[in-house]
Amino acid sequence: MESEDPKLSEEAIQLPTSTIEQPPSLSERLLIPTLLAGAIGGGVGLLSKRRKAHPNIPATYATNSAIVAACYCGVRELVKVTRKSQDDDLMNSAIGGLFSGALLGRLQGGPRGAFRYSIAFATFGTAFDYASLRSKPFLERVRNMDSITLPVWFPIQILDEEALAKKKAEEQKLFPRLNKEES
Repeated sequence: MESEDPKLSEEAIQLPTSTIEQPPSLSERLLIPTLLAGAIGGGVGLLSKRRKAHPNIPATYATNSAIVAACYCGVRELVKVTRKSQDDDLMNSAIGGLFSGALLGRLQGGPRGAFRYSIAFATFGTAFDYASLRSKPFLERVRNMDSITLPVWFPIQILDEEALAKKKAEEQKLFPRLNKEES
């Protein structure tokens, strides 16, 4: 004879019906900031006044920025996994900044450099993460807007269906050979 426990019956066990949002993968959390830092560093290098003397300064700035960002983001993710905390915990940023700054500062300037870099990385990294967390709701609202109105003088215009059809007709008149090759 089988006695059924009401706690273990199939009707009593209910799976959650809400969808679980998957967090971004480690490669997204590490690779994207690294590439952005490299691009920004390269842009800063292009603005350098000594560009004529050393033509590869933008590449050096981009590489250094990417190395710093990869080190900081990697240590921050390691701290998050070790502490088993949430993505929006600013303590991860502070601890990650201390450790990555100490590592890079030790390589660059010895023990005194390690202390300076660790304080700087913790301060700037935490400030950047705080600012990004605070701006996330605003950016989500901007992304979810139905339409963005651009000024009339703006070179990029959003065309409605009628204007788009008119533009395609003009392109067909100007470039008849390209239209034949496409079809």
